[in-house]
Amino acid sequence: MSIEPRHTAVVAGLPFHHKDPFDRLPAAQALVEGIALISADGAFDPYGVQRLW
Repeated sequence: MSIEPRHTAVVAGLPFHHKDPFDRLPAAQALVEGIALISADGAFDPYGVQRLW
């Protein structure tokens, strides 16, 4: 999935549950697009994304 301005706008407003900005980007993309995130990393859970794995 390409990175779009609407994704980066959400990243800028996300709390720092996950310290790495490159890991916050998939969370933002999942939130914006309404899709699940496939990851074993539980640090994504506080963002409210649906995480599979």
